[in-house]
Amino acid sequence: MDKNKAVNDYLHYIEQIGLLIIVIATIIAVGQEIYVMIEKLKVDLKDLLLLFIYLEIIAMVKIYYEQHRLPIRYPIYIAIVALSRLIILDSKTFEQWHLLEVSIAIILLTLAVLIVRYGHVKLPYADGKNKDVDD
Repeated sequence: MDKNKAVNDYLHYIEQIGLLIIVIATIIAVGQEIYVMIEKLKVDLKDLLLLFIYLEIIAMVKIYYEQHRLPIRYPIYIAIVALSRLIILDSKTFEQWHLLEVSIAIILLTLAVLIVRYGHVKLPYADGKNKDVDD
């Protein structure tokens, strides 16, 4: 048992270091984005969406750290915002089919969130710990 506990502790420390690196890198990215906005003296919708993505990443790490569960909805939200940002930034250069593909991807991701949420309402976890977190 001591060997399993040692391995588990070692993996836990690696996990904590990985989470810390993600948070630090995200905070640096937020700082860089704010610096660019200050330099331009202008805030665009694309800038706000990028900051929103960064905040979602921090929220996802926070939930993972506190509850030791991966919040499935958060990466889906991040993907939806990233695809929306892509449309906002590059829609002028998109061909019709590419715009349609990205739009369908957003719809599918939205349906995935609805399915996950529906599953949590209709099929709650046995331990009752599914309020804000998805496995």
